[in-house]
Amino acid sequence: MSKIIWPLAIDTWGDAERAAAHRVIDSGHLTMGEEVTAFEREFAAHVGSRFAVMVNSGSSANLLAVAAVCAERDLTLERGCNAVVPAIAWATTYAPLHQHGLALRVADVDPLTLNNTAALMRACVDPSTALLVTVSILGNPAPLRELRELADEHNLVMIEDNCESLGAKVGGKHCGTFGDVGTFSFFFSHHLSTGEGGMLVTDDRKLYEIALCLRAHGWTRQLPGNSPLRSRPEVADNYQFVLPGYNLRPTELTAAVGRVQLQRLDEMNYWRGHNLLVFLDRFAGDIRWEIQYPLSPDTLRVPFGFTLVFPTKEDKARAAQRLTDAGIEHRMITGGCFTEHPAAVHYDWCAPGGVPRAQHAHHCGLFVGNHSVDLSEQIETMWRALR
Repeated sequence: MSKIIWPLAIDTWGDAERAAAHRVIDSGHLTMGEEVTAFEREFAAHVGSRFAVMVNSGSSANLLAVAAVCAERDLTLERGCNAVVPAIAWATTYAPLHQHGLALRVADVDPLTLNNTAALMRACVDPSTALLVTVSILGNPAPLRELRELADEHNLVMIEDNCESLGAKVGGKHCGTFGDVGTFSFFFSHHLSTGEGGMLVTDDRKLYEIALCLRAHGWTRQLPGNSPLRSRPEVADNYQFVLPGYNLRPTELTAAVGRVQLQRLDEMNYWRGHNLLVFLDRFAGDIRWEIQYPLSPDTLRVPFGFTLVFPTKEDKARAAQRLTDAGIEHRMITGGCFTEHPAAVHYDWCAPGGVPRAQHAHHCGLFVGNHSVDLSEQIETMWRALR
């Protein structure tokens, strides 16, 4: 077996992150507290949102987003509602929707961006549609302005899953802030890493307070004293349970590390952009594969990885073997196509226009990781392996 020279993910923690973790350990206060509150405030300011709620993973952020929206709109009482979703995303983009009783209408993706488009999603909207769920794949922004317009046109709640694209922008505005609620992931391999962790952002105070409540058991302990969620505001009792909640709380350790990583985010994303230019120089314009292209000139990409989609499964298999032989780790693009996984049988879903492009990317595509260090040498090795 070849020595791995280009792993899918690398450790981005340095001395400052480890010092922050040890500081929390030494304090003796490990569960959610002042570090979490500070990180939420700093993160919201960084992306330009009014409110942020930290949780224990990006998947939990998606769950909390759907739960908060359903509680705010009483969607759980209206069985038969559906959500329009892109065919390519991560498993936990879809699972919370099913868990809250929503059917899925699955839209195909654009073959060049691998993202949903307004036209493809519009074709899936029907009178029972309540939610529009958007995803920016691998640091490449989706057409978020057009999707926001589509949501507003049909009075839909827009949930923006931005777990793969922290730092990406459209027209100078952060991805993750176009929706009524947006989510981010801080998993080990992501743009900002706390090991495990995630964040929900919103400009809507009601959604924010519902999310605070649902994050910790459905109780009122973290809510402002004047919150309308308190069923008996005259009673100074932090142990009122007012919603069927969860325990999605993060730790002080992850928040302290996140605060350090947030200060380094622009520098780390600079290297991701640098590596993109090197990758494009070698791999763009080659008829043997398709790569992921940006939506428009005013988008800022922060690539989470580099994709190659081949004409056939056999072409993909040969390329995958050459990458393995060269010590370059690779995997399917994001979570692949939703309809191609065994879990799809458990969902109530349909794909009104079919999803042939997403299916092709699922079976004939792969991606390699992009990191916050110079990968020029590794990209050259990859080029030679596939040449």
